[in-house]
Amino acid sequence: MSRKFFIGGNWKMNGDVAFVKSHVNFINDTEIPANTEVVIAPPYIYLDSVRKHLKKEVGVSAQNSYTKSSGAYTGEISPEQLKDLGIEWVILGHSERREIFKESDEFVGEKVAHALATGVKVIACVGEKLEEREANLTEEVVFRQLRAIADRIKDWTHVVIAYEPVWAIGTGKVATPTQAQQVHIALRDWLRNNVSAHVADHTRIIYGGSVNGKNCRDLSSEGDIDGFLVGGACLKPEFSDIVRTKAHL
Repeated sequence: MSRKFFIGGNWKMNGDVAFVKSHVNFINDTEIPANTEVVIAPPYIYLDSVRKHLKKEVGVSAQNSYTKSSGAYTGEISPEQLKDLGIEWVILGHSERREIFKESDEFVGEKVAHALATGVKVIACVGEKLEEREANLTEEVVFRQLRAIADRIKDWTHVVIAYEPVWAIGTGKVATPTQAQQVHIALRDWLRNNVSAHVADHTRIIYGGSVNGKNCRDLSSEGDIDGFLVGGACLKPEFSDIVRTKAHL
């Protein structure tokens, strides 16, 4: 099954006006392979500017959204507001949201369902902590996180699953291609057994966790790794190398 390679760039809480201008120009000058989809996620306050100045073939994502359309929810952003700005994507369930802001599996599932119902596509993150991996609980954890989403949605057309082992995010530690592939296979099998064969075959499962210009090709060689959600490296010139991981095909 051919799935279009997906590169997401999560800026997190980084950047200023000058950086936004220079980095958008840099991405605009980067050639995007025909077999690759690229989506970048700047901080909320720069979303409108990025979308207006970024070439249309590159998607723009928010880093979070809420479960309601509007209301007295100080500091939150709704998918409806994202759509109003022409923002196509949102990242939900990132481990930093789960850990720092105590978002539960169920809350993440609710946010995914609301975003999709609004017409905003979702990069849904799952991943285990180091102690969970060492206790052989990786599959139990990621299946639990995926179940909370699957219980609330029926159409997976606009969902990309990002497997991000918490122990590899921003640490410089990277899951080996074999380790990542094993979890990606497990996630795809879970979809096959709990949702449908069609969803398992067509849903892109991407890897995140200290991806850079040096390790991206080895990781991409695995058959079930359909791309990357890139953190720190997406703010650097090497992001163009990651974007062109599959340019040789």
